[in-house]
Amino acid sequence: MTSSAERDPWAALDALWGKGAAEPVEVTVDATAFYGRCSTEDNQDPQTSRGWQLGNARRFIEPRGGRVVAEYFDVGESRSVPWHRRPAAARLLFDLKDPKRGWAAVVVGEGTRCWFGNQFSLTAPRLAAYGVDLWVPELGGRYEARNPSHAMLMSLLGGMSESERRHVQLRVRAAMDAQVRNEGRHQGGRPPYGYVVVDGGLHPHPRKAAEGLRLRVLQLDPDSAEIVARIFAEYLESRTDREIATTLNRDGIPCPSARCPAQNRHRRGDGWQASTVRAILENPRYTGYAVFGRWSKHDVLLDPDDVAAGHAVRFRRAALGDVVRSERPAHPGIVSVAEFTQVQQLRRAKAHGGSMVERGMRRAVHRYRFQGMIRCALCGRKMEGSVNGARIYYRCLARTLPTRPRSADHPASVYLREDAVLERIGPWVATNQLAGLPGAGQREDNAGTADGYRALGLAIRFDPNVATLTAIIAPKPVGRNERAVETRRTWSKVTELPRLTHGRDQPPQGG
Repeated sequence: MTSSAERDPWAALDALWGKGAAEPVEVTVDATAFYGRCSTEDNQDPQTSRGWQLGNARRFIEPRGGRVVAEYFDVGESRSVPWHRRPAAARLLFDLKDPKRGWAAVVVGEGTRCWFGNQFSLTAPRLAAYGVDLWVPELGGRYEARNPSHAMLMSLLGGMSESERRHVQLRVRAAMDAQVRNEGRHQGGRPPYGYVVVDGGLHPHPRKAAEGLRLRVLQLDPDSAEIVARIFAEYLESRTDREIATTLNRDGIPCPSARCPAQNRHRRGDGWQASTVRAILENPRYTGYAVFGRWSKHDVLLDPDDVAAGHAVRFRRAALGDVVRSERPAHPGIVSVAEFTQVQQLRRAKAHGGSMVERGMRRAVHRYRFQGMIRCALCGRKMEGSVNGARIYYRCLARTLPTRPRSADHPASVYLREDAVLERIGPWVATNQLAGLPGAGQREDNAGTADGYRALGLAIRFDPNVATLTAIIAPKPVGRNERAVETRRTWSKVTELPRLTHGRDQPPQGG
């Protein structure tokens, strides 16, 4: 009797290898982690958003035997922020390394809410490396990395998400511009010094009015409006910004952040500064006309050499042609249009003449790595950037202190060299990034950018009397019930710091 192998040897071998026709097997999923995201920019309700996304995910995987055993949900995070910088998403990526995590797959409620641009191509391989499946409703099943259609569709979804975000931004901005130009409507935010926000009646949109929403309008605050008028008058009398600030401090007049601390939590209320006076003199809303769009949002790369690190939102002065002004007065004015125009012409003339009054009109040509991060330990104020020759310094001038008596141990001028700070901070930060802080795994030569330090939550204090430098890294907590671990380091007897100056405002030359 002839065996089957003798009749058809290849058929028998194919049967051994399993190359014959097989019945399709439906892919199933068991324990699953859910990920979702909600941005509060569009007045989204986090609880509602989480509910429908989780509902979509469950309806998608439960017929296949799956069940959600862990939830990761980001609130208030833009889709443009990469996963490793979103608290909940970063925690999910961290839990991937735990073999006892309790789930073997990840499901999302809607792909366009979770990935933006090329983020999916940076996330999916990490999940696959730890043997975790990814289920996306738009794909109708599990993501297959070797399926070219899946790769193309997810790339398309990332592009659609990016396009949707940009279209929403353009439509919202166009609507707000029209409201300001045609109606003079106040678009929210902190009122300028000299004004308060009051009720302006029912919202003109019927549905919003039915929900109880009301308009807000600007109204004069008599006491502070008088100070604004005084600032304009003194400037027209040829007084500089710094002279005006010094006079206001001498007269005991509270600065804007001291007058309304609830609206200025980001300020210390430590007296009038030249920059405060400059901001008032350059604000056209004091003419009584509504002005919108003087500052605009820009997405800036955290590290140009590492595009995967993502972007950070920065506010920059908009081009003058992009600023929108109402066609008629929208609120009571403090100065006339003619007076405001005269001030701007005078400031521009001084700037062209080389006056230091107009520092704010110039474009910054120096990049300060620690801008806004270094505070003087004696007075608690932020030290401002300064350049002398080829060196960059951070300084604290006692003459700009408010009216309270100056501490006897505070020098007239304190200077701190940037390269001496970077020599200590740079290697320490790069070392600690390997311990699970945001940006973990960055190369040391890419760890010295200002945005990178800011993302880490870096804060520095300098005590000039003992030349002591203290650095603190306090990253944001990754969960509601979790506390961020603070990392601290102190360097004492920093001999490379320049000597302190007590009677002059120029930094020391040389070492």
